[in-house]
Amino acid sequence: MTRIMVVDDERSMREFLEILLRKEGYGVSSFASGEEALESFIKDSYDLAIVDLKMPGMSGIELLKKIKKLNPETIVIVITAYASVESAIEAMKAGAYDYFIKPFNVDEIKLHIRRALERKRLEEENKDLKLKYGFNGLVGTSHKMRELYRLIMNVAPAKTNILITGESGTGKELVAKAIHKESPRKAAPFVAVNCGAIPENLIESELFGYEKGAFTGAGSSKEGLVELADGGTLFLDEITELPLNLQVKLLRFIQDRYIRRIGGREEKQVDIRLIAATNRDIEKEVREGRFREDLYYRINVIRIDMPPLRERKEDIPHIAMHFVEKYNRELGKNIKGISEEAMACLVEYDYPGNVRELENAIERAIALEMDNLISPSSLPPAIRSSTGAHRRLEHPSPPQVEIPPEGVDLEKLVAEYEKGIIMEALRKTGGVKKEAAKLLGISFRSMRYKLSKYYGDEK
Repeated sequence: MTRIMVVDDERSMREFLEILLRKEGYGVSSFASGEEALESFIKDSYDLAIVDLKMPGMSGIELLKKIKKLNPETIVIVITAYASVESAIEAMKAGAYDYFIKPFNVDEIKLHIRRALERKRLEEENKDLKLKYGFNGLVGTSHKMRELYRLIMNVAPAKTNILITGESGTGKELVAKAIHKESPRKAAPFVAVNCGAIPENLIESELFGYEKGAFTGAGSSKEGLVELADGGTLFLDEITELPLNLQVKLLRFIQDRYIRRIGGREEKQVDIRLIAATNRDIEKEVREGRFREDLYYRINVIRIDMPPLRERKEDIPHIAMHFVEKYNRELGKNIKGISEEAMACLVEYDYPGNVRELENAIERAIALEMDNLISPSSLPPAIRSSTGAHRRLEHPSPPQVEIPPEGVDLEKLVAEYEKGIIMEALRKTGGVKKEAAKLLGISFRSMRYKLSKYYGDEK
């Protein structure tokens, strides 16, 4: 049953709304104050709240803000007998779904409640679909990935700082982008900064900007990346690479949300949602004095730990086919899928480089493969040697030969077998001799020699 909370200090209004909504089939709880309502909201869940704007003690606006902070998905409708444009704007900015002036039209408020709940139902269905199939570039249907999707959608509406940890290649930036796209800031900029890729002597000016003449070469003023993210999300990748003096400045910004450009005198307020990421053991960095403890606690409000690919191998076939489709488009190929033997190699491998390594492997395979299915021979050597089954494919048993009474010419027989293997390698690589040599585990020089030996030239 849909649960609705009614909060109004007027007893007659509470009773009227309670009777009205129960007749519509809703479960209703009513409260005379914001404090009582908040206490109940913390313990129980409500789909919708109808809140009076002016009440003794906690005001309706205060309650609205607390409700939206605790559960952004709860619909809040504000009612008041003291209407003003300013109060309506304030309520809508705080997250109210609608605003009604007492006395209100009964049929109109019933209609708006039904529409609001229907929209909520559709949003929840959409959320379920995302949990099932993945979203925003993240691929996978394993339990760990479904939990990750659920966490992303729960934290996205808030302004809280987030720390994403995990090995290189696990998709930390994709998670940051997904949070941004699911948040109220999705129309504003998403600015990603790789703290390890910017030289130490430039990182302060890149982050916070500078004024004209601040240093040699500063011929004009420049906005920093923090300013460019105003209203949106700032993603600081590899944050543990920041030097300690910059950590102090970043901490000050997180605390008061004001920045000052290098060489500038004026401070500017900047509204950003901060998401940081690292592939290091950040607690160890703190213990060993390379990362400030106070900054660590500021960025680690909500933590998301990315699982390595080896811990969710059931996702590998799905991810691999996602990349087959991607690189078919990019490389103009028409590979239909992945052979059973090649998929066995892909699933067996442990991927120290995680999803990024799998993507590179599929891109390579799409570029090299001449058939309509990716075969083990198109995969990188480390991956194609990951299963016992494929090791047998790489080192096949010699053909069964019956030796006649008069004997055989062994050298001729071996030569014919070698020629067959060389031709198959050339077929697999589209005639590219260097790649064929790699497939056979010989040098390009040896390949040229064998081609010259058997064919009188280099084929």
